[in-house]
Amino acid sequence: MILVSAVLCSMLALAGLVVALAAAFGVIPRAPRHARRPLRRFSSVLERIARIPRRTLLSVLLGVALGLVLMYATGWPLLVLLVPAALVGVPRLLSDPPQDNIRLLEALDRWVRGMLAQMSTGRSITDALRASARQPPTGLGDPLALLVRRLDDRWTTPQALQAMADELASADADAVLAALVLSAQRGGTGASVTLYALAEAIQERLRALREIEAERAKPRVVVRQVSFISGITLAAFVLLSPGFFAPYGTPLGQVILAILLALYVLAVWTMRRMTLARSRERILRSVT
Repeated sequence: MILVSAVLCSMLALAGLVVALAAAFGVIPRAPRHARRPLRRFSSVLERIARIPRRTLLSVLLGVALGLVLMYATGWPLLVLLVPAALVGVPRLLSDPPQDNIRLLEALDRWVRGMLAQMSTGRSITDALRASARQPPTGLGDPLALLVRRLDDRWTTPQALQAMADELASADADAVLAALVLSAQRGGTGASVTLYALAEAIQERLRALREIEAERAKPRVVVRQVSFISGITLAAFVLLSPGFFAPYGTPLGQVILAILLALYVLAVWTMRRMTLARSRERILRSVT
């Protein structure tokens, strides 16, 4: 009982430290004073739990159940927190990040080439924008539909394109929409030449991004392989030679184990951050 109490106190102390650091760095938003009532706090917690994906909740429940079983078998209370955290967090840490930039560039490439085909028939920029919304590329359907509605509401073409740029919030989209804004302000002069140059530039950037992402994926593959081999090896040692990890069953050993695992998570998270693409500064911003 003393062992369990000591380990739980250590875990609570570490959890309190993490929460304090999160609050200090602004990760946890501060609620307004009028909302800091117990009932409102409880309802807000329930709302946040309801927004959690069902798959994540099932993983947490399964991890807690498995952790309780393993704690009973090994006598390590830390496993009650470690197993569900591993089931939820490790796949996210080791998975490939979403390629939003590449998908957006692919959609912009199809859109620009469709616009170029429309304008080659003699249509104006506004008419080409309306026509492009009828068969939009994947990922631009809603922005283009909203763009057409704004044009129907008597927005000017530059204003509608500026609003679309603010919604997409992408430097790559800004380059395309800024060119269309300038062409619309000039009455469509040189729009076809500009769109053709943009299409070529987007293709070159797509090739570069795909090559860069292929290089960034290599260290993530290595980390996944090393983590998998290490996990299998440690599990085999625990099953075949449990006495080897006996020192980690003490209260001090549980604290040391928690610190080692936290350092591993920090190292993997740092590696993941290093392989993520840096956000580029936008060139088309609304004047407020």
